[in-house]
Amino acid sequence: MKHHPDRNPDNPRAEEHFKEAKQAYEILSDPHKRAAYDQFGHAGVDPSVAAGAGGFGAGAGFGGFADAFGDIFSDIFGAGRTRSNVFRGADLRYNLEISLEDAARGTETRIRIPAMEECETCHGSGAKPGTSPTTCPTCQGHGQVRMQQGFFSIQQTCPRCHGSGRIVTSPCPTCGGAGRIKQHKTLSVKIPAGVDEGDRIRLSSEGEAGVNGGPPGDLYVVIHIKPHQVFQRDHNDLHCEMPISYTAAALGGEIEIPTLDGYAKIKIATGTQTGQVFRLRGKGIKGVRSNTHGDLLCHVVVETPVNLTPRQKELLAELEAINQKDSGRHNPRARSWMEKVREFFAE
Repeated sequence: MKHHPDRNPDNPRAEEHFKEAKQAYEILSDPHKRAAYDQFGHAGVDPSVAAGAGGFGAGAGFGGFADAFGDIFSDIFGAGRTRSNVFRGADLRYNLEISLEDAARGTETRIRIPAMEECETCHGSGAKPGTSPTTCPTCQGHGQVRMQQGFFSIQQTCPRCHGSGRIVTSPCPTCGGAGRIKQHKTLSVKIPAGVDEGDRIRLSSEGEAGVNGGPPGDLYVVIHIKPHQVFQRDHNDLHCEMPISYTAAALGGEIEIPTLDGYAKIKIATGTQTGQVFRLRGKGIKGVRSNTHGDLLCHVVVETPVNLTPRQKELLAELEAINQKDSGRHNPRARSWMEKVREFFAE
């Protein structure tokens, strides 16, 4: 196309390249000519072929180009070949929502999915029992037709059989000639331990049935984890917030925190602050592709007491009065923050 005479008027060099390309294809597409060329070079090629390749100006060469290069495009885009009318069934996707516990430990569940299945009456042929589909007279069973536009030969889906290559004159009463019907089926799905959000489980050949005897597609079960009341998952690690009382944070001690396997005890240091994180090794989730368990990270939240009794208020007021006498010792973060504020306004 680069050296086509229509694109290069009055350019003898482009026309010469065009003739050479056509001649080269005629030699390479003929096994006998190609063998002679490989053995003897140009001398092994019939001179009449070379002469025909140069006959563009006479008009015959242009017709030869249409045929030769039409074959090239046919090879590229599949025109001229016998097209298979057997099609693989479509893959299906099913979104499955499971709990965090099931994702961590693994489980087995049953799902019900709609799918196009092969019609049992006609066994996928689409024809009424006792009859059979006939070859499409328009495309001769190829499923595609060729249309000539200029010197190009373009391949299109057959408008009569819509690419199937067959015509059903007596449709099956069950499927209406489609060869497939919509049904529901129940499948058992094994969820491996450690699956995470967005993981896919492939069930081979559980997708839609193929067309004209083609193989069925696959079913992909996509995992979605339900929000949990206590834990948030981060890959193989688990996070949770643990509210503790004001006195427990100040005095320290031992508290129980939840895990997926029950309760575990951790020691709270004296003076624990909100936001401090305690890590429990191996109390997370063992991922599908991991050899070890993740960790459980407990985020401490110091809870301010509410609904105080008069006696509780009295005791807290007394504690505050004591703290005010040496606030730097009892409230180091507050003192440091106030110093930064004073320095800011002093500037």
